[in-house]
Amino acid sequence: MLIGVPKEIKANENRVAVTPAGVAEFRKRNHEVYVQASAGEGSGFSDEEYRNAGATILPTIEEVYAKAEMIIKVKEPIEQEYGLIKSHHLLFTYFHFASSETLTRAMIDSKSVCLAYETVEKADRSLPLLIPMSEVAGRMAIQQGAKYLEKQFKGRGVLLGGVPGVKPANVLILGGGIVGTHAAFMAAGLGAHVTIMDISLPRLRYLAEIMPRNVQTVMSNEYNIREAIKVSDLIVGAVLIPGAKAPHLITRDMLKLMRPGTVLVDVAVDQGGCIETCKPTTHENPTYIIDDIIHYCVANMPGAVPYTSTVALTNATLPYAIQLADKGWKQACKDNNELKLGLNVIKGDVVYKGVADAFGLPLVDVNTHLS
Repeated sequence: MLIGVPKEIKANENRVAVTPAGVAEFRKRNHEVYVQASAGEGSGFSDEEYRNAGATILPTIEEVYAKAEMIIKVKEPIEQEYGLIKSHHLLFTYFHFASSETLTRAMIDSKSVCLAYETVEKADRSLPLLIPMSEVAGRMAIQQGAKYLEKQFKGRGVLLGGVPGVKPANVLILGGGIVGTHAAFMAAGLGAHVTIMDISLPRLRYLAEIMPRNVQTVMSNEYNIREAIKVSDLIVGAVLIPGAKAPHLITRDMLKLMRPGTVLVDVAVDQGGCIETCKPTTHENPTYIIDDIIHYCVANMPGAVPYTSTVALTNATLPYAIQLADKGWKQACKDNNELKLGLNVIKGDVVYKGVADAFGLPLVDVNTHLS
């Protein structure tokens, strides 16, 4: 198969979808790999390393798309790429369709096959290609939240871990999944007082067993959230409904209950956000303030630590990408139900319920395209 690795052009996105080690694995199986010049530089990988691994370096993104059958990316295509995507393309990347009708309709119009990292799902309901970036984002949420609590950023001026004689900060984490778990460990490690909320009692029992003593678990409901935000210094939104828009757990009116300088970090922003006042921001302009509450809503948080993120992501995606390259997308998805669940849009048809529901689009049975 002809595999294309374009340079990410989303603002401040420094990750790359395939490492030189990944290129070498594809070449061992006689696949051709075309990498755009400087695609890996942001993650610390030079063009020379890609050449040595067997890739062909192409100077422009247009040439990469023109040559490739399968495009492997990190982030969803943006407007400049829409016209480059053709009906013969298989795109393997994060899409988060439910947060963008424009992107969804553009991919429908392209007649391409869109296989989304975030909805590849194992039998135990875990999301193997979302987990590594969720781990990074959960830890970064605390790192960034601690920074923006500083007074120079209009925060409350609170040190997350406190000092002897001064209470530590109160951190509230909404969602006990991968993001929430890693955020809780990070905040607890810095010495904060942490409350993690979830709607699953079995999950809360599990978290109560594994978390340090400065983490408490609380059932998530509107009453408990409203009470907790009154005394929280840092609030992390870590809710995920695979392939669908995140619910608003914090509404606009709730901001009035918070203390001025409270920091909100909405990790769910790429799925629409679980905070009503959330809107996507970039690493260049990461925050904004509403009602004296700081909002940090960067949609590609792991892009700020690209080496760690790239290696972690490709460790997870490469085995699936190899299956797609070796067998073609149809056979690979027939043989592996995890990949089949990653199919979101095929040849103009929406085949993933969460995406169809988000925009009132007709849902087509994925199996009609696999026969």
